[in-house]
Amino acid sequence: MDKFNPAYEIQNLSFFGEFGGVNPSITDSATYTFLGAQTMTDTFDGNAEGCFLYSRHWNPTNKYLSDALAKMEGTEAGWVTGSGMAAITCAILQLCNSGDHIVSSVTTYGGTYAFLKNYLPKFNIEVTFIDPTDLDAIENAVKPNTKLIYTEAISNPLLQVANIPKIADIANKNGIKLMVDNTFTPMIISPYKLGAHIVVYSMTKFINGKNDAVAGAICGDQEFINSLINVNDGTAMLLGPVLDPMRSSSILKNLYTLHIRMKQHSKNATYLAKKFKELGLKVSYPGLPEHAGHELLNSIMNEEFGYGGIIAIDMKTKEAATAIMEKMQEKNVGYIAVSLGYFKTLFSNSGSSTSSEVPLETQAKMGLSPGLVRFSVGLDNDIEQTYKTIAECL
Repeated sequence: MDKFNPAYEIQNLSFFGEFGGVNPSITDSATYTFLGAQTMTDTFDGNAEGCFLYSRHWNPTNKYLSDALAKMEGTEAGWVTGSGMAAITCAILQLCNSGDHIVSSVTTYGGTYAFLKNYLPKFNIEVTFIDPTDLDAIENAVKPNTKLIYTEAISNPLLQVANIPKIADIANKNGIKLMVDNTFTPMIISPYKLGAHIVVYSMTKFINGKNDAVAGAICGDQEFINSLINVNDGTAMLLGPVLDPMRSSSILKNLYTLHIRMKQHSKNATYLAKKFKELGLKVSYPGLPEHAGHELLNSIMNEEFGYGGIIAIDMKTKEAATAIMEKMQEKNVGYIAVSLGYFKTLFSNSGSSTSSEVPLETQAKMGLSPGLVRFSVGLDNDIEQTYKTIAECL
């Protein structure tokens, strides 16, 4: 793979405000004026370039953020949504019709799993769940009516590393699409550059970084993004999961510090993972050499951004997980909370929170312990002191 630097791509963007402001102007209009009636007709027909017709379709502020994300991913285009689930569901529904089939990782965010397992059957769309690290299982699951392979770059919450180049080979060989959720590893992994066709995000997490906005993104080629927002049959246009432009403006400004934040998240998580290992805890972190996906991640990552900010430790029982989380919160290590990518450390018991939509028998089969605690490691400047505080809670 040619060396790709997502931070460089972001830093070389120049979006100026209406009056020369160093930040782009915020366009909070829902509708837009046309200089002539025919131009409006041409815009609805898709024959007018550079015209905005209605903010559910495009908004200038949203387009600034979408273009920046496309640069970060190395795609031709992007589109932003009101949530990560809106990005995932719109992209999947744009690709799949009644009677189609999807191959999906079984270890995925609980909301995604619920959509695939419980919601898509309403539309006669079948899903086969597989271990994302088992390439033979992925290939064997493909059927004549398969339209999509879906995986997370690093799975939530088990932190399995997907072999994106080889899964892309399977997809291409069968003439189907590979969609990758890269929420855990923005900048660290560039799925599109590795062969994925579509990249989706919950921008609520690391990209925004402040847990003050819910947002999502879809990145892909121009043809796919255009299909999503087609006024006649575009899923994103017709379902209407538009992102508020005020939020787009805020997220765009935060995007410019993402490279710094990812490095610090990774640095802190690496330190804690090593210390947890020294304590004899069962730790899962892709930055540890013994992690099953460590060498694979080394081969596909943009290495300067580290191994990510997510750690999982197995406390074996839900009761033990609850006890350690409550002690850590009492000592101000962080918060018992879902979500991730915040500047404070967040921790949750995945099986009873963000993966609770996954049936217990499936959790057991996939190796999700009832005592697994997922850490989203924060931006602490003194991570050594943070560790000492955590060690007192163990």
